[in-house]
Amino acid sequence: MRLQGIHLFLRRRNRFIDAVIEDKSGSRKLTYSQGAKMGRRFDHLGDVEAFITVAEKGSMTEAAVALATTASVLSRAITRLEIRLGAQLMRRTTRRLSLTDEGRAYLEQARAALSMIDDAERAIQGPTGASLTGHVRISVPTTYGHYRLPAMLERFMQAYPEVQIELSITNRNVDLVAEGYDLAIRLGPLPDSGLVARKLEDAPLRLVAAPHYLERAGIPRHVEDLAEHQCLPFVMPSTGRCAPWLFHVDGRDLDWTPPGRIRVLDDVLGVVSLAESGLGICQTYNFIIRDRVKKGRLVEVLDHAQGRSRPFSLIFAPHRRLSAATRTLIDFLAEK
Repeated sequence: MRLQGIHLFLRRRNRFIDAVIEDKSGSRKLTYSQGAKMGRRFDHLGDVEAFITVAEKGSMTEAAVALATTASVLSRAITRLEIRLGAQLMRRTTRRLSLTDEGRAYLEQARAALSMIDDAERAIQGPTGASLTGHVRISVPTTYGHYRLPAMLERFMQAYPEVQIELSITNRNVDLVAEGYDLAIRLGPLPDSGLVARKLEDAPLRLVAAPHYLERAGIPRHVEDLAEHQCLPFVMPSTGRCAPWLFHVDGRDLDWTPPGRIRVLDDVLGVVSLAESGLGICQTYNFIIRDRVKKGRLVEVLDHAQGRSRPFSLIFAPHRRLSAATRTLIDFLAEK
């Protein structure tokens, strides 16, 4: 989201500053004159967007690049905003930025307010006006980020060329509110976190190994045979325990925790690379290994015990006012 005239707002001098008082603990008490309170209601929107951008980027320098200005201009804009509000929004040191409790609360409300302004302008312009614009921050796990999302985003970006996407590909479960993300894709059943979820798909799982591993170690015929093989489990970052392998045997579901001399942490794609190198057997998603199986680099085993899947869901905070770009991306991904 970019408001017209931001550079004018950022360059305005605040004529109503009274004092910035710092006590012994380092906390700042910000005061401003009655003239500032009575000033025009919206002549600070550029300062608001400066604050939002710095908070989302986590860096004055990165925010300055995004807004085509300088870090010193942004710093002054945030100071003006703090003085206007009478509250400290950010703690700024030479090494890091962090939001105060007031800053986190203001960030949520301010982001929602600017989204509403953006939507209002688009509603007035109507379908023949400007095309959909906006900025969406989304976090996705490595599996989805490398193998499923790219094709979806290609179609979305072609349909909405003015929308900007900031994509974080990580297996860490980000805090949507605290870290300023609009959306995230999560794997597996979701805890009762108060977040809204829309299921994207149930992704089928497959058990695979390299042909030369099976030639050396033999082909397992039953789930119990896996105990005699080199299994390649993935350690779930949320629990620190190995993810169970999911099977469907004789009409019932079976969850089996694989042993393994090699256990993979952080990047679940590592188990696929190790299996392809002949180091053992892994269970992963069909959308990851499908092409490798077609090319003969991996072979499916225990076909009769397959049939289970894990869900991928798109989540967002229910209390956040979603921008038109974010809502459109949610609908687009959920329908694909």
